[in-house]
Amino acid sequence: MGLKMAGFNRRLYRSLSEFLTDVRILITRRRDIRTLVRGGVITSAFRERLMLTVTAVNRCRYCSYGHAQAALSQGISEEEIEALGKGLFDGSPVEEIPAMLYAQHWAETNAEPETTARDQVVARYGDNVVEMIELALRMIRVGNLTGNTFDYLLHRFSFGRLGAWK
Repeated sequence: MGLKMAGFNRRLYRSLSEFLTDVRILITRRRDIRTLVRGGVITSAFRERLMLTVTAVNRCRYCSYGHAQAALSQGISEEEIEALGKGLFDGSPVEEIPAMLYAQHWAETNAEPETTARDQVVARYGDNVVEMIELALRMIRVGNLTGNTFDYLLHRFSFGRLGAWK
């Protein structure tokens, strides 16, 4: 699980090396990122649902806002976005829910899902699709944990006066 500090209950990077590992993975997969962003293997709406699912676990206020706007532009309803923000899948396409449950698990386990959980989504969607799903999850993780780490620093420098940001 990502680091949580007293008075600040959101996931953060535990170390610089953890952050650099995530960034290194994204750099080596930059061609795949282009495919993912263009909606090549999974649709853009599916990608946004996955990102909102991870953001609900990590609780990044910046990503929550930004990806809610992106989801709206992909035709996802306000009601579904609100549900996803609560970690629920009301209104989500049934065929995407197994991947979204995996995304939740992936985020809750700090990007170290159980092998059986991954095997189940691979059996359902195939290796190529799961690799793209995990790339989307890694991308939003970097955004979430970076945003939360920034907020933690603001929290520390304000001596905890930013309690509304929890």
